[in-house]
Amino acid sequence: MKIGIIGAGGVGSTTAFALIMRGIARKIVLIDQNQSRAEAEAEDIAHAAPFAFSNKIKSGDYSELKGSNIVIITAGANQKEGQTRNDLASANYKIFTQIIPKIAQYAPESILLVATNPVDIMTFATLELSDFPKSRVIGSGTVLDTARFRTLLGYHLGVSPSSIHANVLGEHGDTEVLCWSNAFAGSVQIEELAKNINVPLTKQIKKQIDDQVRNAAYKIIKGKGSTTFGIAGALARICQAINANEYAILNTSSLRTEVEGIKNVCLSLPCVIGKRGIHTQLYPKLSKPEHLLLKESAINIKNVSQTVFKQ
Repeated sequence: MKIGIIGAGGVGSTTAFALIMRGIARKIVLIDQNQSRAEAEAEDIAHAAPFAFSNKIKSGDYSELKGSNIVIITAGANQKEGQTRNDLASANYKIFTQIIPKIAQYAPESILLVATNPVDIMTFATLELSDFPKSRVIGSGTVLDTARFRTLLGYHLGVSPSSIHANVLGEHGDTEVLCWSNAFAGSVQIEELAKNINVPLTKQIKKQIDDQVRNAAYKIIKGKGSTTFGIAGALARICQAINANEYAILNTSSLRTEVEGIKNVCLSLPCVIGKRGIHTQLYPKLSKPEHLLLKESAINIKNVSQTVFKQ
């Protein structure tokens, strides 16, 4: 599999490293407006490749995206301390008007995987600017948020996070929805399991977990300036599902014709991911409060999108 990565900053370069070390990509082309940065990152990662797989990475320009199966977009302004993801929308939309047409020109058959924040709005922008079918435009969405949720539940319950099925839906941002009603460990509802093993999920504990998931990025940005490893892992996981044609169910951001009465909005709900991109869009069973929260999330995304695209 050939993968292009637009943006050689922290997220782009860390994603390239993850793809190389996990053997997901056979060839990676790293593109950045700072060509020297792209060259340096590609060379540094290439020196690690012999310790994993015989895969190749190089820097290049947009013409070298030809034949790419996936193009990952990480380029854009970074979220700084005190900013929300939505604060980046206007600046990153302007950047996308320059880069998306070039990707569409040189890699017209690729799957576009968007990581730039605010990811739901930038996923919609990518659809508009590329004119690709919605099955081939995927936002990283709440794949990372879901992993954070499952990890914290696993820590609390003393259960491997890989055995926990719990989802974060909606916006990859402040209005994301942690779904407690359909959270399971194995085949046991999560709150029932918590009672059985005498580590109940009280309102206070649920609030703490919600806060840690929802505000993880803010904490990391305050401590180290940016998030890189978590999102790189999420992007690698999505690429793996595409490469292996897994038909894996992941909470990626994609265009939905309607969500809780809100029309034509990109947000995260379960999708079946394989070699064609999004094979099927799913809609989970939710509690009444979760339906209301998901609607609020969709409204928030829609409102920000309309403001950005009017400019």
